[in-house]
Amino acid sequence: MFGDLFEEDFSFVSNNQCGKGKKPKSKDTEPPAPREFTKLSGIKNQGGTCYLNSLLQTLHFTPEFREALFSLGPEELGSLEDISKPDVKVRIIPLQLQRLFAQLLLLDQQAASTTDLTESFGWNSNEEMRQHDVQELNRILFSALETSLVGTSGHDLINRLYHGTVVNQIVCKECKNVSERQEDFLDLTVAVKDVSGLEEALWNMYVEEEYFENDNLYRCGACNKLVEAAKSAKLRGCYGGHYHVYIKDVDALGNWQLKEEESKLMTEEKVQKDTENSKEMENPLTILKGILSEEESKQIPVDQLGQKLLEKKGMSWNKKYRKQYGPIRKYLQNHSQIFRLSPDNKVSLKEMYHKLQFGSDSQGQGLQSSSQNNDVQWTSESLCTVLKDSASGSHWFDLNDSKVQPIKEKDIEKQFQGKESAYMLFYRKSQLKRPSEAQANPRYRVPGPLVNEMDAANIELRKRRMDCDSADSNIDLHLHLGSHYKLYHGALHPSLSQKESMLDLTIDKRKTLGDLRQSIFQLLEFWEGDIILSTAKSLPAGLHLYQTLDGDEMTLGGIGLADGAHVFVWNGKEVGGMEVLSGLDHEPVLLNVLRLAGYNEGGKGQHFIESQHAVPCSAELSTLWKALPLPGGIILMNSSGSDKEVENWKVVPEEDMKKTVRSVGLTDGSSILVLDSHDQSLVNMASGNLTAFTHDISWLQVKNFCRLEAEEKQVKITATIETVMSDIKIKAIQELQLGEDLVNDSCLRPINRNGKLLSPVPEDYTVKEAELKMGSLLGLCHGKAPTSTQLFLYFVVGSDLQGGPEMEIIVEETASVRECLNLMLEKSGLPGDNWHLRRIDWCYEAGEALSEESARLKELNVCSGDTLVITEGKLPPKGFLKVPIWWYKPLMHFGHQESMQDQMNCMTCMMGALRVSPAGDSPTYVQSDIGLCYAGNVEISGEAFLEDLKIQAMTLPFFQELSVPSPEFLRAWTLESKRPGKLLRNNQQQLNEYKLGGRTEICIEPLQKEENLGPSDLLLRVQMGIPGERDYYHSVDLVWDISKECTAWALRHRLAAHYSLPVEKIEIAKYFPEKFEWMTVSSWTQQISKRKRKKKQESLQSAPFHLKDGDIIGVKNLLLEDGKDFSTVRDDIGKETQRQLAMEKKKSRQAQRLQNDVFSEGKVATKHRKPEVALSINVGIFR
Repeated sequence: MFGDLFEEDFSFVSNNQCGKGKKPKSKDTEPPAPREFTKLSGIKNQGGTCYLNSLLQTLHFTPEFREALFSLGPEELGSLEDISKPDVKVRIIPLQLQRLFAQLLLLDQQAASTTDLTESFGWNSNEEMRQHDVQELNRILFSALETSLVGTSGHDLINRLYHGTVVNQIVCKECKNVSERQEDFLDLTVAVKDVSGLEEALWNMYVEEEYFENDNLYRCGACNKLVEAAKSAKLRGCYGGHYHVYIKDVDALGNWQLKEEESKLMTEEKVQKDTENSKEMENPLTILKGILSEEESKQIPVDQLGQKLLEKKGMSWNKKYRKQYGPIRKYLQNHSQIFRLSPDNKVSLKEMYHKLQFGSDSQGQGLQSSSQNNDVQWTSESLCTVLKDSASGSHWFDLNDSKVQPIKEKDIEKQFQGKESAYMLFYRKSQLKRPSEAQANPRYRVPGPLVNEMDAANIELRKRRMDCDSADSNIDLHLHLGSHYKLYHGALHPSLSQKESMLDLTIDKRKTLGDLRQSIFQLLEFWEGDIILSTAKSLPAGLHLYQTLDGDEMTLGGIGLADGAHVFVWNGKEVGGMEVLSGLDHEPVLLNVLRLAGYNEGGKGQHFIESQHAVPCSAELSTLWKALPLPGGIILMNSSGSDKEVENWKVVPEEDMKKTVRSVGLTDGSSILVLDSHDQSLVNMASGNLTAFTHDISWLQVKNFCRLEAEEKQVKITATIETVMSDIKIKAIQELQLGEDLVNDSCLRPINRNGKLLSPVPEDYTVKEAELKMGSLLGLCHGKAPTSTQLFLYFVVGSDLQGGPEMEIIVEETASVRECLNLMLEKSGLPGDNWHLRRIDWCYEAGEALSEESARLKELNVCSGDTLVITEGKLPPKGFLKVPIWWYKPLMHFGHQESMQDQMNCMTCMMGALRVSPAGDSPTYVQSDIGLCYAGNVEISGEAFLEDLKIQAMTLPFFQELSVPSPEFLRAWTLESKRPGKLLRNNQQQLNEYKLGGRTEICIEPLQKEENLGPSDLLLRVQMGIPGERDYYHSVDLVWDISKECTAWALRHRLAAHYSLPVEKIEIAKYFPEKFEWMTVSSWTQQISKRKRKKKQESLQSAPFHLKDGDIIGVKNLLLEDGKDFSTVRDDIGKETQRQLAMEKKKSRQAQRLQNDVFSEGKVATKHRKPEVALSINVGIFR
């Protein structure tokens, strides 16, 4: 399923751009691969869309669905070119489906892309990476298509093709009266466990009779009495599509061949002979002769011969034969008695071999299309020949995202004979016959504009593939001109800039060395004398020469020149008057040379100077003294490559100084330590080890923040991990040439990746204790650094942490929370004592309060660099809760007496209005479309009861203006995301038992009568639809006892009893206000027996409904209206507003991302995982 998770999602038609230049080559610059031998196109997986790909392929291979969609023209659907026009209605989803089906039929690419289609769904990249249920997608897609096709001739497309009916019958045993009730469906769900097949599953679920007898009698309408009866169901009229994943190709659009079919046709007595024949067919001579004999012109370019072999055998010459027979051109030359190579690089069979009869290798391989016929305009003759292998005339294919393979029907049956079962099945009526002109004709009934678009795309694809094949033979060579180089330290270095010293030349690798030499002569008109070409390589020490290129008749590929190779152009003798030594034995080595620049007693403050020197690997170690500005001394070599361990440094003995650099093991990047005579006291000459060199070498960067005029200047300070920070500060002040007065009035502060100054480092810390890494950036700032017993803290005031200024303070770690708060209030200038401190949580918001004001900061694990928030308001005593109280009055849906304009105006106001709460520590903004009004705070013990909380809320000034008789007339909810969340029931339950957090908010709802809900009571807000209008009557509260079951069947009966309507004459749906969407509660599966219902029904409190207290349930009376559309005008406006807000948010994010790329280079972005959301498809309004 996730096999193509990291594959580029590329489709030629939807992304018709190709980058200029050959390198760097990426999948986006290469043309998509052509179709494979099946001649069918797969679909790219966008990350987790295998369920979507399987459903789309199923619908595509349903000819009735595909052709019905193709029959809708632009006069009904509009045009994709008019999407940006505001006054034009464009039905994007069916148009994109048409275009995708045309690509699957006609475009010569291995796999099509669904990017354009999913964008028309309104899906983002997160949706494409998330796996969903294919049955759920099928229902949602069908619903989206029905909505998109409203008002067109295809408005009943889904109903016409996939509609079925369940007929429930009850037959009276006495009068034989038959009572029928029909229910519609688009798909059926069956239980497959412990059943032998699909027929048994359907029988058990729908057809098996249930008898009403004994104590369970049926009241017959004809007899008007309780009688014995039999209940059963029948299925009527359903078809469409094929198997999920495995699809039957009824139009013979694909090429069905299985290689194992040939071997199974062999008889037992011919096995040995055929085995020998198969070995003969693997002979490259036989294969190449067969390819050339099938060509009409009897000759093809050598490069195309390799491509033909790849198409025929599924493997290139280089992979299959090169190791044994060499390059294909050499193989043809070695068999000159059979093949003729012309001067224009074409190959053909000699005349005697034209007369030989070459039969097809096999029934499959001899019929594969050549590269010139990859336009998918396949003829029916060639396909009919392929299909002669089967008497059935149509075959099965396994479509697995991008891969399409043929599969036998018996293999499918074998797969599902055991415990495994198919998840979703599509059926098509066997009586449906396809016209003969549709057979093997992918263009059948495809609209002309789409045919023209695919033909043009195929022409462009062929051109790009030819260009790509040609570009694959080109290589780029970097030519280094000897006259622009000089030699020092055993390596070549450009005397001018790199650009002026080097030329780039693109040449066909099939050309000879002589051709390359001639091309260079034409480029270098100033060159005199012979040109010698040598291979070169750029090393850390410089450019080095290796091999001189000889043999002008050899091809560039044959002598090993690859793309990006470096070639040195010179006279072969000297460069700049100096002899050049080439080859592996004279490679230059770049060494890191360390030497002591100063020494302080006690080992602290040791500074080292590091420089790089290049020497030939064949040079003696004694020659290093000539390259170093030292008269003599001793050399220590790092034996393991790690500079940090003392025991790795060894003195080079005097006798080894005559050895070469390579023989002693020095390579690029190796370090040596050079000590003067006065530094030799650090070495124990007897053992050859260091004695006083006990600290790791390190260096830091210090940037000046003390002087504005020198703000951008920074210096590099060499140090060890034991160097004290005060020494580093003094050295930095000297290097920056700042005044000595800063020594006592400055500190060093680390700078993070975002450029923020962190807490100062104590000056008595060493580099190791400060946990600074090599290369760390420090800021030299005004102010004193904290001591090891002090804390450096940041703090902000209020709840706006992003917009408020961040201040700094240094306090003793033994200070109490109250003392720290007083210092912060004094520094920020805030009056009074109505404040408290909070920590910052992980999402940079005010989090846990520091409630123990007498506790010390150290005891509370407050560390240097932490950020605290000064929040208004006093903390409640320990064990008490400070609860913000809100007044909640649910807003009713609009009545039918209001005008459409009033509804739109009110909807716009409710979506945009904001209300400010009066208290600083309470929530700041609340959307006004949910009827919330801030009432005040209540301070109450956690051991108090819910009834006590309601009583205290009634004492607030806001509630005193209302006449509330008792707490039983109030309903309490928690407030979640500014909406009512959990219903708090049972007035005699303690608040601690509700697990209310320190930041929990409560909203109180007034009631018209007393209420005492039990633990199994579910509170729903039910509203009946107004017949003939897209609106509802005022909602009413409905208490539903779910102690027995919480299923759709039980809810329908509860609502039918509430409205005194027959249960089969109502439709119900749940409303999702945050998305302005209704989800219909399916009804046809409810009319099954009680015994089966217990096994079948799932709780409405689970996915996808997640039914809970306060949910809105819409009810439609089918006696007065037959429409099943639950949406209102408010929903249409709300969805459009959400869409506009989402577009604005997307543009804002793109602008912010662009700004961050420009101004925050190097910043590490953190990707937060978003919560999982339900699958949905956004559709425009076409009513």
